Amino acid sequence: MLSRMEKEIYYHDYLRLNQLLNTQQLVSSEKNTVAAHDEMLFIIIHQTYELWFKQILYEIDSAIEIMKQPTINDNTPELQTVVHRLNRVATILKVLVHQIDILETMTPMDFLEFRDMLRPASGFQSWQFKILEAKLGLKFEDRHAREYYTFQLQQPEIDLIKKAEQEKSLKHVVNTWLERMPYFDDMTNWSDFKSFSSEKTIHPFWNTYRECYRNSLAEAEKNNLQSFDTIFIEGKESGQFSAKASRAALFIMLYRGYPIMHLPFELLNNLLEIDEQLSTWRYRHMNMVHRMIGTRIGTGGSTGRDYLGDALNKHYVFKELAQLTSFLIERSKLPQLPSSLIRHLSFNM
Repeated sequence: MLSRMEKEIYYHDYLRLNQLLNTQQLVSSEKNTVAAHDEMLFIIIHQTYELWFKQILYEIDSAIEIMKQPTINDNTPELQTVVHRLNRVATILKVLVHQIDILETMTPMDFLEFRDMLRPASGFQSWQFKILEAKLGLKFEDRHAREYYTFQLQQPEIDLIKKAEQEKSLKHVVNTWLERMPYFDDMTNWSDFKSFSSEKTIHPFWNTYRECYRNSLAEAEKNNLQSFDTIFIEGKESGQFSAKASRAALFIMLYRGYPIMHLPFELLNNLLEIDEQLSTWRYRHMNMVHRMIGTRIGTGGSTGRDYLGDALNKHYVFKELAQLTSFLIERSKLPQLPSSLIRHLSFNM
C-alpha cells in the first residue's frame, strides 16, 4: 500500500501520453481542406526512429563510459554489461530495419499528397543519427559529402555533433581495450611454444601464424600476405585499429573457444552486427527512396537514392573487424598454444 504522502503513478502520467499523443501535427491538414491520410503514418514512423536513436545513444554512452576505464576487471560484470547493451543496440537496429516494411505500405502517390509541403525538412537533418555515427567512430574525414552533412541544421545541433566528434568514440575505446590484451607481453607464457620461425622482429606466435596463413593461401590469394603484414605488423592508418589491436582482435576470433575469450568475442561480434544492421537499414532506405521518388531530389536537397548509395558504401565504422575474416585459417591448423597460456585462458585450472 502506498502511504498517503506518496503520489500514485498512473500509466498515462508516467509516459506523458497527453504530450506524446499530441505531437503529430499534420502539415497537410493546415494547408488543405482534407488532410493527406498517410502523413500520420509518416510522422509516427519518424518520431519512433528518433526515440530509438535516443535509446541507442543512451546505450552507446554507457558502453563507452565502461570501456574507457584504464582497466576492466574480468571478474566483474562490467564486460558482460557492455556486451549486453551492445547486443540491445543491434536488436533495436533490426527493429528500425523492419519499420521500413510499415513505411512501404504508403504508395508513391500517397506520399506525393504531402511530400512537397515538407520542404526543406528531411531525414538528412536528423542530428541524433549523425551524433550516433560519430559516437560509434565515424570520422569527419570519412563521411560522404562531408561538406553538406550539417546542411540546414541549426547551430545548437551542429555544436552537439562537433562535440561528439571530439570525444572518445566506441571505436577508440575498443581499440585501446584490445591493445591492453596481456598475453603477448609476458614471454613466460610462451616458454614452451614451438615456433616455426626464429625471426625476432615480431612475437614468435605471429611469426608462426603468418607461416600457417601463408600456407593456406591459394595462388590467386598470395597478395593477401602483404595485407597481413600491413595490418598486423606495420601499423594503422588514421582512424583505423592499430596493429596491436588488430592482432588482439584476430587472436580473439581464432581462439574464441577458450572460456576467457567468450565475452571478448561476443563484444566484437556485436560491433559487426551493429555495422551490418546500419548497412541493411541504409540499403533498405535507399531502395525505398528509389521506389517512392525515383530519380527526384530529396526534400532536403540531397540527390536522394544516389546519396544514400554512396553513404552505404562509405560509412562502415568497424570495417577492419569485418576484414579480419580474410586472415582466418582452418581451426584444425591453428598453432597449438603453450600450456602456460592455456591456463590463463581457462577457468578453474
